[in-house]
Amino acid sequence: AEQPMNKFLAIIISFSLYSFTGNTDFATALKNAKEKHQLILINFSGSDWCGPCIRMRKEIFDDDSFSKMGDTSLQFVNADFPRNKKNQLDKAIVKQNEILADKYNPNGLFPLTILINVEGLVIKSWDGLPKETAAQFTKEVKAICDGNR
Repeated sequence: AEQPMNKFLAIIISFSLYSFTGNTDFATALKNAKEKHQLILINFSGSDWCGPCIRMRKEIFDDDSFSKMGDTSLQFVNADFPRNKKNQLDKAIVKQNEILADKYNPNGLFPLTILINVEGLVIKSWDGLPKETAAQFTKEVKAICDGNR
């Protein structure tokens, strides 16, 4: 019989990550976060149906200041829930995003962004599109990351 921990690790291995992190799976993000004493930022999004999610991606996560900070200060995971058939994710990723949502986003809020430590404890969360500019949001996240090293 398969060990429950092995099943759990298999589930987290292929979490969808934004490209700027350079990671391809959650296990790598977690490993890097542990080695570099970093936090993990998880963004729950509906990339093809949630207006505020699309704006958050374009206005904050795609901003150069956030990308540069993210590359050096944290690991970034996108738990995406697209609705259009052409945008459907791999079944394993869908299942894993659902497990992540069950743990951190039980009310199904979009966008919801949470900053967790390597033990999985929530340090800070943002419900909806942040009211700050990309630079202000980036500065806030970086300050929390720096304070938790």
